Amino acid sequence: MVKFITARNFLAIYQATGLEMSKFTTKKNKIRGFIANLPRDFNQPSDAVEQKLLAEYGAMFVAKGGAVLPNVIVFKDEAEVLSWQSGVATSKENISGFNLELQIPAMTALKDAIAEAKQNDLTITPRGIDSAKRDYSETVELWASRVNPGLAHWVEQGKLSEREAARIRTLSPFEQVSEIFKLESDGMYFSKDLSKSIIYSVAPSGTSQHISMLALDVSEHDNAKVRDILAKHGWFQTVESDLPHFTFLGVSENQLSNLGLKKRNNGGRIFWIPNI
Repeated sequence: MVKFITARNFLAIYQATGLEMSKFTTKKNKIRGFIANLPRDFNQPSDAVEQKLLAEYGAMFVAKGGAVLPNVIVFKDEAEVLSWQSGVATSKENISGFNLELQIPAMTALKDAIAEAKQNDLTITPRGIDSAKRDYSETVELWASRVNPGLAHWVEQGKLSEREAARIRTLSPFEQVSEIFKLESDGMYFSKDLSKSIIYSVAPSGTSQHISMLALDVSEHDNAKVRDILAKHGWFQTVESDLPHFTFLGVSENQLSNLGLKKRNNGGRIFWIPNI
């Protein structure tokens, strides 16, 4: 089993490998910055799959501004999602004809951003009915919309046996994640166009930031002025593979580094991702 490396055991690694103390200190501080800002009761990654998911979607777990955060990387089933969501205070609003639900601080910040955009003759609108809160079943449907066609394709290509594909189909969505990642390590990808990893197409079931009601898919994501206004109100892009996706982090941009996030410029857009 692959263990998650914490700042605590970096000293042992340093002593064993003879790394320069300056390099050790720099790396230790990077890890410590992100880890230190996770929820106190957060369940650290237990394997390589969870480490990968935390690196891809983990920026949400250091959100501030009154956001309520899960203590797990993956919700395993609908019961876990319903139990967690039922304990979080939310706000429901009709925005541009869509009934959306978000955590109260996230919705308040969004409404303020929409008001500022309007003053500048701009709009901030959701992409669709599922742009904000999602339940577990919605994430399962999205996951299946990539997994099932992908399995059929690789069987047809002769790279996967029908028996193995059938076995994977019988697994729970939670159990499927590691199996799909294994296939992708062998070059069988499950994105919509089958050219890259499934995580660049959909989030695995139970990992979506939409479940935590701290995410919004925005129609005007291509407009840099809209992105600036959203950032001013605590909404940032944190998933490089999902351009319309914004995450409520609840702080100003100059505070994000202190939360253990690093700035990445990709195609003229700024993404904030875990510095791990």
